[in-house]
Amino acid sequence: MSIQHQAQVAMSALSQAFSPLTCHFLAETRKGGFSFTVVNEYGIARHTERLYPDQYLATERLQTVIARARKALVA
Repeated sequence: MSIQHQAQVAMSALSQAFSPLTCHFLAETRKGGFSFTVVNEYGIARHTERLYPDQYLATERLQTVIARARKALVA
C-alpha cells in the first residue's frame, strides 16, 4: 500500500473518530505528512495537528493521536 493511500485511510479514520464534528485536511506532502483540523458546528477550529507517517501507519499510534486530540477538545 502506498504512503498516499495509507494517508487517505488515516484521514478517513480521523473523520470517523471526530464525527459529528468536521475534520479538514491540508496538503499531503510528498513524504506523506498532512495537517488536520477539527471544526465544531459553528465553523470554529477546536484542534489542529500535523501528522507524519510514523504517527499514522500503525493503528496504535493513530489511536494515541485520536485520544490526545479528544482530550484537548474536552479541556
